[in-house]
Amino acid sequence: MIETLISNKTRIKLLLKFFLNSRNKAYLRGLETEFGESTNAIRLELNRLEDAGMLTSALQGNKKIFQANTQHPLFGEINSLLLKHIGLDSIVTNVVKRLGEVDSVYLTGTFAKGLDSQIIDLIFVGNIDQEYLIKLVGKAEDLIKRKIRYIIYKELDENNIHWEQFDTEPLLIWAKNLD
Repeated sequence: MIETLISNKTRIKLLLKFFLNSRNKAYLRGLETEFGESTNAIRLELNRLEDAGMLTSALQGNKKIFQANTQHPLFGEINSLLLKHIGLDSIVTNVVKRLGEVDSVYLTGTFAKGLDSQIIDLIFVGNIDQEYLIKLVGKAEDLIKRKIRYIIYKELDENNIHWEQFDTEPLLIWAKNLD
């Protein structure tokens, strides 16, 4: 879907990296390794996004570290577009709201790192009917054409979740008190 709007694959990767999870930070050589692309193509797109005010940068030693500018007027719109691109909006609409006692949902895994994947990893926190969740996830997978893996923590267990076990800090994508 997004490829028809934005034909530059490097730009799409950068938008996913920085705008899906605004806490993500990266530098040029790290992005080269992560994306498997030339530094010239990545540098060109980083400069364009920074010149447009969509990315901010700061020097850490000899590295220029980039991060999404959450104050940019288009940040929310780009984030929403990316959520639609990967199908998370459909998951929230078709799964979370029908489960009843969901307290929060977190995105983890590859997407939390800001990388595209055919697998969406989620953490559900709450008192959830697992049989019903399996049915809803199956329907959502057919709708978004991606696989969904999930972990369920009971409502009272949220404080006992060892967040450090995840490669990337899980990203809160839905919470009962935010809806």
